[in-house]
Amino acid sequence: MRIVIDAMGSDRAPAVEVEGAMQAVEEFGYDLILVGDEGIVNDELKKQGQAVRGKISVVHAPEHIEMNEPAALSVRRKRKSSIVMGLEMLKREEADAFVSAGNTGAVVCAATLSLRLLPGIERPGIAICIPTLNGTSVIIDVGANIDPKPIHLLQYGIMADAYSRYILHKSNPTVGLLNVGEEEGKGTDFIKECHTMISESKLNFIGNIEGRDIYAGTADIILCDGFVGNVILKVSESVVDTILKLLKQEIRASVIATLGAALASTAFGELKKKMDYSEYGGAPLLGVDGRCIISHGSSSPKAIKNAIRVAGEFMTRGVNKHIVEEIESY
Repeated sequence: MRIVIDAMGSDRAPAVEVEGAMQAVEEFGYDLILVGDEGIVNDELKKQGQAVRGKISVVHAPEHIEMNEPAALSVRRKRKSSIVMGLEMLKREEADAFVSAGNTGAVVCAATLSLRLLPGIERPGIAICIPTLNGTSVIIDVGANIDPKPIHLLQYGIMADAYSRYILHKSNPTVGLLNVGEEEGKGTDFIKECHTMISESKLNFIGNIEGRDIYAGTADIILCDGFVGNVILKVSESVVDTILKLLKQEIRASVIATLGAALASTAFGELKKKMDYSEYGGAPLLGVDGRCIISHGSSSPKAIKNAIRVAGEFMTRGVNKHIVEEIESY
Protein backbone atom coordinates (compact mmCIF):
# COMPACT_ATOMS: atom_id res chain seq x y z
CA MET A 1 0.00 0.00 0.00
CA ARG A 2 1.55 3.27 -1.15
CA ILE A 3 -0.22 6.43 -0.03
CA VAL A 4 0.72 9.96 -1.09
CA ILE A 5 0.25 12.73 1.48
CA ASP A 6 0.11 16.43 0.68
CA ALA A 7 2.67 17.51 3.29
CA MET A 8 1.95 21.23 2.88
CA GLY A 9 -1.83 21.23 3.18
CA SER A 10 -2.91 21.71 6.80
CA ASP A 11 -2.87 24.87 8.89
CA ARG A 12 0.21 23.55 10.75
CA ALA A 13 1.96 21.84 7.86
CA PRO A 14 4.20 19.94 7.64
CA ALA A 15 4.47 19.09 11.36
CA VAL A 16 0.95 17.60 11.51
CA GLU A 17 1.37 15.58 8.31
CA VAL A 18 4.77 14.22 9.36
CA GLU A 19 3.60 13.17 12.82
CA GLY A 20 0.39 11.67 11.42
CA ALA A 21 2.38 9.77 8.80
CA MET A 22 4.74 8.37 11.42
CA GLN A 23 1.80 7.22 13.54
CA ALA A 24 0.20 5.58 10.47
CA VAL A 25 3.40 3.71 9.57
CA GLU A 26 3.67 2.34 13.08
CA GLU A 27 0.01 1.31 13.20
CA PHE A 28 -0.72 0.21 9.61
CA GLY A 29 2.70 -0.40 8.03
CA TYR A 30 1.90 1.43 4.79
CA ASP A 31 4.57 2.97 2.56
CA LEU A 32 3.98 6.72 2.63
CA ILE A 33 5.15 9.46 0.28
CA LEU A 34 5.22 13.01 1.62
CA VAL A 35 4.96 15.58 -1.18
CA GLY A 36 6.12 19.08 -0.29
CA ASP A 37 9.10 21.35 0.19
CA GLU A 38 11.87 18.76 0.57
CA GLY A 39 14.03 20.82 2.92
CA ILE A 40 11.19 21.72 5.28
CA VAL A 41 9.72 18.21 5.30
CA ASN A 42 13.10 16.53 5.91
CA ASP A 43 13.84 18.97 8.75
CA GLU A 44 10.52 18.02 10.34
CA LEU A 45 11.27 14.30 9.93
CA LYS A 46 14.62 14.77 11.67
CA LYS A 47 13.00 16.81 14.42
CA GLN A 48 10.37 14.12 15.12
CA GLY A 49 12.77 11.17 14.91
CA GLN A 50 13.53 8.64 12.22
CA ALA A 51 12.32 5.37 13.75
CA VAL A 52 10.05 4.77 10.75
CA ARG A 53 12.03 6.76 8.19
CA GLY A 54 12.51 3.73 5.95
CA LYS A 55 8.76 3.57 5.28
CA ILE A 56 8.46 7.28 4.50
CA SER A 57 9.88 8.93 1.37
CA VAL A 58 9.81 12.58 0.32
CA VAL A 59 9.05 14.01 -3.13
CA HIS A 60 9.99 17.66 -3.65
CA ALA A 61 7.19 20.06 -4.60
CA PRO A 62 8.47 23.64 -4.76
CA GLU A 63 4.98 25.20 -4.66
CA HIS A 64 1.91 24.83 -2.49
CA ILE A 65 -1.62 26.20 -2.78
CA GLU A 66 -2.78 28.41 0.08
CA MET A 67 -6.23 28.03 1.62
CA ASN A 68 -7.37 31.44 0.38
CA GLU A 69 -6.28 30.97 -3.24
CA PRO A 70 -8.90 30.45 -6.00
CA ALA A 71 -9.05 26.74 -6.72
CA ALA A 72 -9.15 26.41 -10.50
CA LEU A 73 -6.70 29.24 -11.16
CA SER A 74 -4.20 27.91 -8.61
CA VAL A 75 -4.34 24.38 -10.01
CA ARG A 76 -3.58 25.68 -13.51
CA ARG A 77 -0.80 28.03 -12.42
CA LYS A 78 0.88 25.92 -9.77
CA ARG A 79 1.63 22.67 -11.59
CA LYS A 80 4.48 22.01 -9.14
CA SER A 81 2.29 22.30 -6.04
CA SER A 82 2.04 19.47 -3.55
CA ILE A 83 -1.64 18.90 -4.42
CA VAL A 84 -1.16 18.73 -8.19
CA MET A 85 2.04 16.68 -8.03
CA GLY A 86 0.56 14.24 -5.51
CA LEU A 87 -2.50 13.61 -7.66
CA GLU A 88 -0.36 13.25 -10.78
CA MET A 89 1.58 10.50 -8.96
CA LEU A 90 -1.73 8.77 -8.29
CA LYS A 91 -2.68 9.13 -11.95
CA ARG A 92 0.64 7.55 -13.03
CA GLU A 93 -0.04 4.67 -10.58
CA GLU A 94 3.04 5.53 -8.54
CA ALA A 95 0.74 5.44 -5.51
CA ASP A 96 -2.56 3.85 -4.52
CA ALA A 97 -4.27 6.74 -2.72
CA PHE A 98 -3.93 10.46 -1.96
CA VAL A 99 -4.58 12.36 1.29
CA SER A 100 -4.71 16.14 1.68
CA ALA A 101 -5.74 18.59 4.40
CA GLY A 102 -5.23 21.48 2.00
CA ASN A 103 -7.47 23.75 -0.06
CA THR A 104 -10.60 21.63 -0.63
CA GLY A 105 -11.59 23.36 -3.85
CA ALA A 106 -8.11 22.88 -5.27
CA VAL A 107 -8.11 19.18 -4.36
CA VAL A 108 -11.53 18.66 -6.00
CA CYS A 109 -10.48 20.57 -9.11
CA ALA A 110 -7.07 18.89 -9.46
CA ALA A 111 -8.49 15.42 -8.78
CA THR A 112 -11.21 15.89 -11.39
CA LEU A 113 -8.72 17.13 -13.99
CA SER A 114 -5.96 14.61 -13.25
CA LEU A 115 -7.86 11.46 -12.38
CA ARG A 116 -11.06 12.14 -14.34
CA LEU A 117 -14.41 10.78 -13.20
CA LEU A 118 -15.62 7.22 -12.92
CA PRO A 119 -17.69 6.00 -15.90
CA GLY A 120 -21.24 7.32 -15.64
CA ILE A 121 -20.48 9.91 -12.92
CA GLU A 122 -21.03 13.57 -13.83
CA ARG A 123 -19.86 15.32 -10.64
CA PRO A 124 -17.78 14.18 -7.65
CA GLY A 125 -19.11 14.54 -4.12
CA ILE A 126 -17.44 14.79 -0.72
CA ALA A 127 -18.88 12.33 1.79
CA ILE A 128 -18.42 12.67 5.55
CA CYS A 129 -19.26 10.21 8.29
CA ILE A 130 -21.07 11.61 11.33
CA PRO A 131 -22.00 10.04 14.69
CA THR A 132 -25.75 9.67 15.31
CA LEU A 133 -28.05 8.03 17.84
CA ASN A 134 -28.18 5.02 15.49
CA GLY A 135 -24.49 4.65 14.78
CA THR A 136 -22.80 6.33 11.82
CA SER A 137 -24.44 8.14 8.90
CA VAL A 138 -23.00 9.61 5.70
CA ILE A 139 -23.71 13.12 4.42
CA ILE A 140 -22.99 13.87 0.75
CA ASP A 141 -22.17 16.44 -0.63
CA VAL A 142 -20.37 18.77 1.81
CA GLY A 143 -18.60 21.11 -0.55
CA ALA A 144 -17.55 19.69 -3.90
CA ASN A 145 -20.54 20.97 -5.92
CA ILE A 146 -22.68 23.87 -4.70
CA ASP A 147 -24.93 24.03 -7.76
CA PRO A 148 -25.83 20.43 -8.68
CA LYS A 149 -28.53 18.99 -10.88
CA PRO A 150 -31.03 16.37 -9.63
CA ILE A 151 -29.11 13.62 -11.48
CA HIS A 152 -26.03 14.51 -9.42
CA LEU A 153 -27.87 13.93 -6.14
CA LEU A 154 -29.08 10.58 -7.45
CA GLN A 155 -25.50 9.68 -8.27
CA TYR A 156 -24.40 10.86 -4.82
CA GLY A 157 -26.92 8.44 -3.36
CA ILE A 158 -25.60 5.56 -5.47
CA MET A 159 -21.99 6.31 -4.52
CA ALA A 160 -22.79 6.74 -0.83
CA ASP A 161 -24.78 3.50 -0.92
CA ALA A 162 -21.68 1.62 -2.13
CA TYR A 163 -19.51 3.38 0.47
CA SER A 164 -21.95 2.53 3.28
CA ARG A 165 -22.15 -1.12 2.22
CA TYR A 166 -18.42 -1.79 1.85
CA ILE A 167 -16.90 0.58 4.41
CA LEU A 168 -19.60 0.90 7.09
CA HIS A 169 -20.97 -2.65 6.49
CA LYS A 170 -24.63 -1.63 6.17
CA SER A 171 -26.44 -4.20 4.06
CA ASN A 172 -29.28 -1.98 2.84
CA PRO A 173 -28.63 1.63 3.90
CA THR A 174 -31.55 4.02 4.03
CA VAL A 175 -31.38 7.24 2.03
CA GLY A 176 -32.98 10.54 3.00
CA LEU A 177 -33.23 13.80 1.04
CA LEU A 178 -32.60 16.86 3.21
CA ASN A 179 -35.51 19.28 2.96
CA VAL A 180 -37.48 21.86 4.95
CA GLY A 181 -40.26 19.35 5.61
CA GLU A 182 -41.04 15.66 5.33
CA GLU A 183 -43.97 16.06 2.92
CA GLU A 184 -43.30 15.18 -0.70
CA GLY A 185 -44.60 18.53 -1.95
CA LYS A 186 -42.28 20.62 0.23
CA GLY A 187 -39.14 22.42 -0.92
CA THR A 188 -37.86 24.07 -4.08
CA ASP A 189 -38.46 22.81 -7.60
CA PHE A 190 -34.93 21.41 -7.51
CA ILE A 191 -35.66 19.35 -4.38
CA LYS A 192 -39.00 18.16 -5.75
CA GLU A 193 -37.32 16.95 -8.94
CA CYS A 194 -34.62 15.23 -6.87
CA HIS A 195 -37.34 13.51 -4.81
CA THR A 196 -39.06 12.19 -7.94
CA MET A 197 -35.85 10.92 -9.50
CA ILE A 198 -34.51 9.25 -6.34
CA SER A 199 -37.86 7.67 -5.46
CA GLU A 200 -37.84 5.92 -8.86
CA SER A 201 -34.37 4.48 -8.26
CA LYS A 202 -33.36 1.21 -6.59
CA LEU A 203 -32.02 3.03 -3.54
CA ASN A 204 -33.66 2.36 -0.18
CA PHE A 205 -35.21 5.85 -0.24
CA ILE A 206 -37.24 6.89 2.81
CA GLY A 207 -38.21 10.32 1.45
CA ASN A 208 -37.53 13.79 2.77
CA ILE A 209 -35.87 14.33 6.12
CA GLU A 210 -35.41 17.54 8.12
CA GLY A 211 -32.40 19.00 9.87
CA ARG A 212 -33.52 17.57 13.21
CA ASP A 213 -33.31 14.07 11.71
CA ILE A 214 -29.62 14.26 10.80
CA TYR A 215 -28.14 13.36 14.19
CA ALA A 216 -31.13 11.26 15.20
CA GLY A 217 -29.91 8.72 12.66
CA THR A 218 -33.18 8.67 10.76
CA ALA A 219 -31.29 7.91 7.54
CA ASP A 220 -27.99 6.14 6.93
CA ILE A 221 -27.30 8.45 3.97
CA ILE A 222 -28.28 12.13 3.81
CA LEU A 223 -28.34 13.80 0.39
CA CYS A 224 -27.92 17.55 -0.12
CA ASP A 225 -26.09 20.02 -2.33
CA GLY A 226 -22.55 21.07 -1.43
CA PHE A 227 -23.59 24.51 -0.17
CA VAL A 228 -26.07 23.15 2.38
CA GLY A 229 -23.78 20.26 3.29
CA ASN A 230 -20.84 22.54 3.99
CA VAL A 231 -23.00 24.74 6.22
CA ILE A 232 -24.12 21.63 8.14
CA LEU A 233 -20.49 20.56 8.54
CA LYS A 234 -19.27 23.95 9.84
CA VAL A 235 -22.26 24.48 12.15
CA SER A 236 -21.87 20.95 13.57
CA GLU A 237 -18.19 21.54 14.33
CA SER A 238 -19.03 24.82 16.05
CA VAL A 239 -21.86 23.32 18.11
CA VAL A 240 -19.70 20.43 19.32
CA ASP A 241 -16.89 22.80 20.30
CA THR A 242 -19.34 25.15 22.07
CA ILE A 243 -21.05 22.34 24.01
CA LEU A 244 -17.72 20.97 25.26
CA LYS A 245 -16.55 24.43 26.35
CA LEU A 246 -19.85 25.24 28.10
CA LEU A 247 -19.77 21.86 29.83
CA LYS A 248 -16.26 22.53 31.14
CA GLN A 249 -17.33 25.97 32.41
CA GLU A 250 -20.31 24.53 34.31
CA ILE A 251 -18.24 21.72 35.79
CA ARG A 252 -15.51 24.08 37.02
CA ALA A 253 -18.11 26.40 38.57
CA SER A 254 -19.20 23.82 41.14
CA VAL A 255 -17.28 21.52 43.46
CA ILE A 256 -20.10 18.95 43.35
CA ALA A 257 -20.16 19.07 39.55
CA THR A 258 -16.38 18.60 39.49
CA LEU A 259 -16.67 15.50 41.67
CA GLY A 260 -19.51 14.18 39.52
CA ALA A 261 -17.47 14.77 36.38
CA ALA A 262 -14.59 12.81 37.89
CA LEU A 263 -16.92 9.87 38.55
CA ALA A 264 -18.31 10.10 35.01
CA SER A 265 -14.93 10.65 33.35
CA THR A 266 -15.14 7.39 31.39
CA ALA A 267 -18.53 8.32 29.94
CA PHE A 268 -17.30 11.83 29.10
CA GLY A 269 -14.25 10.35 27.41
CA GLU A 270 -16.34 8.04 25.24
CA LEU A 271 -18.69 10.90 24.33
CA LYS A 272 -15.79 13.13 23.31
CA LYS A 273 -14.33 10.31 21.22
CA LYS A 274 -17.61 9.82 19.36
CA MET A 275 -17.90 13.55 18.64
CA ASP A 276 -14.24 14.01 17.66
CA TYR A 277 -13.87 14.47 13.89
CA SER A 278 -10.25 13.28 14.08
CA GLU A 279 -11.55 9.77 14.80
CA TYR A 280 -13.13 9.73 11.33
CA GLY A 281 -9.96 11.05 9.69
CA GLY A 282 -11.01 12.31 6.32
CA ALA A 283 -13.81 12.52 3.80
CA PRO A 284 -13.59 10.52 0.57
CA LEU A 285 -14.05 12.40 -2.68
CA LEU A 286 -16.46 9.97 -4.32
CA GLY A 287 -16.78 9.83 -8.08
CA VAL A 288 -13.18 10.45 -9.17
CA ASP A 289 -11.25 7.60 -10.78
CA GLY A 290 -8.84 7.24 -7.90
CA ARG A 291 -8.74 7.16 -4.13
CA CYS A 292 -8.72 10.70 -2.78
CA ILE A 293 -9.29 11.58 0.88
CA ILE A 294 -9.84 15.18 2.01
CA SER A 295 -9.07 16.16 5.60
CA HIS A 296 -9.87 19.26 7.62
CA GLY A 297 -7.42 22.16 7.41
CA SER A 298 -7.12 22.17 11.21
CA SER A 299 -6.43 18.42 11.32
CA SER A 300 -4.39 16.97 14.15
CA PRO A 301 -1.78 14.23 13.63
CA LYS A 302 -4.43 11.76 14.78
CA ALA A 303 -6.79 13.00 12.06
CA ILE A 304 -4.10 12.60 9.40
CA LYS A 305 -3.33 9.10 10.67
CA ASN A 306 -7.00 8.15 10.44
CA ALA A 307 -7.33 9.75 6.99
CA ILE A 308 -4.52 7.43 5.89
CA ARG A 309 -6.45 4.52 7.42
CA VAL A 310 -9.58 5.54 5.48
CA ALA A 311 -7.52 5.68 2.27
CA GLY A 312 -6.27 2.14 2.89
CA GLU A 313 -9.77 0.83 3.57
CA PHE A 314 -11.09 2.57 0.47
CA MET A 315 -8.59 0.69 -1.67
CA THR A 316 -8.67 -2.74 -0.07
CA ARG A 317 -12.47 -2.89 -0.17
CA GLY A 318 -12.68 -1.80 -3.81
CA VAL A 319 -15.20 0.99 -3.28
CA ASN A 320 -14.72 2.53 -6.74
CA LYS A 321 -15.25 -0.83 -8.43
CA HIS A 322 -18.54 -1.26 -6.57
CA ILE A 323 -19.63 2.29 -7.46
CA VAL A 324 -19.06 1.58 -11.16
CA GLU A 325 -21.01 -1.68 -10.89
CA GLU A 326 -23.93 0.17 -9.26
CA ILE A 327 -23.90 2.94 -11.85
CA GLU A 328 -23.80 0.40 -14.70
CA SER A 329 -26.83 -1.38 -13.22
CA TYR A 330 -28.84 1.82 -13.75
